[in-house]
Amino acid sequence: MIKVNNNFSKLQKNYLFAEISQKVADFTKINPDKKIIKLGIGDVTKPLVPAVIEAMHKAVEEMADEKTFKGYGPDYGYDFLINKIIECDYKSRGIDLKKDEIFVSDGAKSDTANITDIFSIDNKIAITDPVYPVYLDSNIMSGRTGEYNEFTKKYENVTYMKVIEENSFVPELPKEGVDIIYLCFPNNPTGTTLTKDDLKKWVDYAKQNNAVILYDSAYEAYITEENVPHSIYEVEGAREVAIEFRSFSKTAGFTGMRCGYTVVPKDLKIAIGSGEKIGINEFWARRQSTKFNGVSYVTQKAAEAVYSLEGQKQIKENINYYMENARIIKQGLEKAGYTVYGGINAPYIWLKVPKGLSSWEFFDKLLEEKNIVGTPGSGFGPSGEGYFRLTAFGSRENTIEAVKRLTQEM
Repeated sequence: MIKVNNNFSKLQKNYLFAEISQKVADFTKINPDKKIIKLGIGDVTKPLVPAVIEAMHKAVEEMADEKTFKGYGPDYGYDFLINKIIECDYKSRGIDLKKDEIFVSDGAKSDTANITDIFSIDNKIAITDPVYPVYLDSNIMSGRTGEYNEFTKKYENVTYMKVIEENSFVPELPKEGVDIIYLCFPNNPTGTTLTKDDLKKWVDYAKQNNAVILYDSAYEAYITEENVPHSIYEVEGAREVAIEFRSFSKTAGFTGMRCGYTVVPKDLKIAIGSGEKIGINEFWARRQSTKFNGVSYVTQKAAEAVYSLEGQKQIKENINYYMENARIIKQGLEKAGYTVYGGINAPYIWLKVPKGLSSWEFFDKLLEEKNIVGTPGSGFGPSGEGYFRLTAFGSRENTIEAVKRLTQEM
């Protein structure tokens, strides 16, 4: 008799952003005349820059010519893109990587979920709380967690590391043994960061406890402050304990294009059943060549253009645009008396909701009274309750209008 993966039944009923979309759709149906400003989902609004568009056009023309047509590409990415990644993202920061340590993919979301394939379900995970939902959900699907506790709002066999106002949004090292540690900095949803010294403590912990760090640095291009590492490999010893995920989605507006990459250093080795240590790089390479056929040639040529002089200049202009939006939101809310975090090294604003309201109650109030959509903090984990996330990815016009509405008395 056919059976399903019962781990899916452990998941919460709705994915956070799907639930938000449904609420907005229901409200719009009843109030078709209302102008909704969406600052919830972290999707970009600026179009792809001219350098990227030009590269895509050229690549499409190549695909139309018998002499330059491309079929299946290399499993792990074309050299022309990987070489640019090494040179611009890592070598420029004093980090030495080899071509076979980089795996081009269709985005960090896919890879942070799929990476669970290569680890035993017996491993215990540690996640920051609040956290990007995919890290937890993918492990629930894999069977690596226990049941959900309605009282604590937590899953069994998961270590939740609070990232809250009381600890300055710096998670404490786990007091219990964990095997897989998820870190995302600049952080989604809080927009906060770790210093290099903070990150060194995690690398040392992973070494001492034979743990692996899964480091999501999807927002590194938005870092403005000194001493905030853009890559975990800026920390000595990180190559031995960390896998890093990068994305072109927020950096270059590829949310609709789907392209990113994962770095799996050959220095990262773990013990297998016999006690022998084996490189994780080999496992990930095998997994990708079996389950993934690579990113399209056109998309990879577009990603290569991100690293051109014109591409870098144009993309920086877009990033500055979003960060100016973040400044407008942050300063506007602070002047209105809100307690606000983030918005300096990331395009996210993390605010405390008014006393007496839950995160979802604040969501409903904003939608109904101000016609603004944000993301309830509780959707990112139990420690997100009492907070609310706004994104800076909207248009300037909508951002200014949203701040005007938000700062008017409810």
